[in-house]
Amino acid sequence: MLLENNTTSDSYTNELVNSLRKIAMFTHTNPESLREIVKNANKLTYNKNTVVVTEGDKANSLFLVLEGKVKVYLSDERGKEVLINILGAGDYFGELSLIDEEPRSATVKTIEKCTFLIVSKIAFEKLIDKLPNLTSNILLAMCKRIRSLTHNVKSLALLDVYGRIVETLYELGKVENGQLIIENRLTQQELAERVGSSREMVSRILRELLIGGYIVYDKKTLIILKKLPNQY
Repeated sequence: MLLENNTTSDSYTNELVNSLRKIAMFTHTNPESLREIVKNANKLTYNKNTVVVTEGDKANSLFLVLEGKVKVYLSDERGKEVLINILGAGDYFGELSLIDEEPRSATVKTIEKCTFLIVSKIAFEKLIDKLPNLTSNILLAMCKRIRSLTHNVKSLALLDVYGRIVETLYELGKVENGQLIIENRLTQQELAERVGSSREMVSRILRELLIGGYIVYDKKTLIILKKLPNQY
């Protein structure tokens, strides 16, 4: 982990304010308030494969993702992991524990070099008082995440592994020039953790889709060329 000292230069502040504008929590927040947030936060950079917070830890800060990607997951004493989410620039985590004062509900680990703006619990509580729209933005984000988790539970309960993989690929894809593109695709291990399966099973299914001409790889991008089969 590398600590970057805060500076009061206008260019530094404006850069961070522009980054905060991309975070849903601060939608419609005026520039003056965003500058106040920057003054009450620390900018930190973490190397790849670094655990940022651990499930069960006491919470004392909110993490705003400026650059990079992290995975949010649960694990047991045997080291088996279940992937909850992948978060990138414009996302944030840690707000739940600051609100209900319960321990961290999941572990967060960097999957590439990441830069965060970290707001302490004390500063966060002051922001809640000063920014009326912040609470409503947090509630909207929570609703979105709860719906996503509900959808994931339904998939785990009602779909087989192949069905969960297909649904995840469609969920991650974005339409470009008539094709479904998944940029910065998950690794086979990450996809396995996300759908609750083994890496070997995921590898077998993806290989069959590749051979069948349904998908193709282009560096870190996966392209879905045509509608995936209903059954494996």
